[in-house]
Amino acid sequence: MKRFVVVQHTYSEFLGLVESQLEKRDIGFLYFRPFVGQALPGMAAQFDALFLLGGRVPTTDRKAAPWVDDELRLIAAFRQAQRPVVGFGFGALVLAQYAGATPLAEPFHQAYWTHAHKTEAGAGDALAEAVDGKRVLVMYNGGASLPPAIKPILVDDEGRWIAIRPERESYGLLFRPELKPGMIEDMIMEAKRHTPDNIADLLATARQEWPNMQALTDGVIVALVKELDLMTERRKMPVFSLNVNPE
Repeated sequence: MKRFVVVQHTYSEFLGLVESQLEKRDIGFLYFRPFVGQALPGMAAQFDALFLLGGRVPTTDRKAAPWVDDELRLIAAFRQAQRPVVGFGFGALVLAQYAGATPLAEPFHQAYWTHAHKTEAGAGDALAEAVDGKRVLVMYNGGASLPPAIKPILVDDEGRWIAIRPERESYGLLFRPELKPGMIEDMIMEAKRHTPDNIADLLATARQEWPNMQALTDGVIVALVKELDLMTERRKMPVFSLNVNPE
C-alpha cells in the first residue's frame, strides 16, 4: 500500500480537503507532529512521498519551530531516495529553504485572496495549467527569497511567487488547496495563535468560495498525481524481525 508521511505543524492545519482525495486513491498517510515533541522519521525508505503542512510562525522563528533543521534533513532523505515532496504554506517555505532560498521573518502575516497566474516556467506544468486564472487563498508567515536558479511556476496578482517546482519531484505551494472554512475557524480559536487582522474577511470569502475551493483542490491533486507519479508505489526496504526463534 502507498504510504505518505505528513508533517503537521499546528493543531488546526491538517490535510483537510486533500485527505479524501488521497483516501479514494487508496493512499495511506501517517501524521507526524513535531510541535508536540514527536520525532520525525529518520529515513524515507518505508514511505512513498512527503507532505509538509502549514504553520503559524515564520520558518525563521526557531524558538517556536525548533524542528526546522530536522525537517530539512527529512526533505533531503526523501529527495535522496527519489521520493516526492510537497509543501503547503510553512511547508513550502521549508522546501524553498532546502532548495537554496533565503528565509524571511517579515511580514509576519501573508494572508489574502488573489488570482494565480502561470509563468513562463510553468508552461506545460499540469499543476500550473490547472490553477492558472483561478482564485486562490494564499496564507503563510514570513517568506522566502528565491535564488535565481528557482523560477516560480505561479505568481499572484502582484507578481509574487505562490508556487515553485525546485526539482522534478517537488512542489511548494503558498496558496492553500487543503484549507476548508472550518480549518480557518479552528485557527481563530487555536490557543496562542496570532491570526491576520483580516481573518474574518478571509473566512467569509472562503465560505462563499467553498464550491470553487473544492474544485480547485480536485484539480491540484489530479495534477500532483500526474506530475509526481503519486499512484506508483515506491520500492521499500524489507522490515526484519529482531525476534530470534531458538528452534
